[in-house]
Amino acid sequence: MKTKSTFTQTLCMLLLFVTTAVSAQKLIDKKGKITFEASEKTFEPVKATNGSVTAILNTETGEMASLALMKGFRFKNSLMEEHFNENYIESETYPKAKFRGKLLDFDYSNLGENTTSVTVDGKIELRGKEKQIKTTLNIKKSNGSIIMQGSFKVAPADFDIEIPSIVKKKIANEIIIYLDFNLQSK
Repeated sequence: MKTKSTFTQTLCMLLLFVTTAVSAQKLIDKKGKITFEASEKTFEPVKATNGSVTAILNTETGEMASLALMKGFRFKNSLMEEHFNENYIESETYPKAKFRGKLLDFDYSNLGENTTSVTVDGKIELRGKEKQIKTTLNIKKSNGSIIMQGSFKVAPADFDIEIPSIVKKKIANEIIIYLDFNLQSK
């Protein structure tokens, strides 16, 4: 009798584990796109895009994370790219930017093909400094994946980035960060 009871308990635990694992689906994008714009109107555009950003979303909890390698940002002007990596971001010392946060009031089962606005609250880490970010993202389901787009603003001073006086007027005080993720099942 004990063997049958133990078997039943084990089977119930296994079913519970499998059900939990299936419902806690994680979606990923390894080719997400982040673009930043730090341009002033009368000067050459200061803009770069990284098309190799990794983003992960836990559909059960709404927790998300992303990682961008700083040397992955591409500028139209190669000299700007060099200055960005060597003088401002110091990519050799600080190779990554990370974001960890949570989608507030997120319900995966209610997502459809119409865009829904969802607030994300989290922290971005860059150059060893953290900044709290709270912004609205546009999210929708499309062909079995989740499309997530949005933007937020930061300042160079948030991450102790010093802009030399010779170029200070050419770089915006507020930098707009745009994100575009297409999250899919692993």
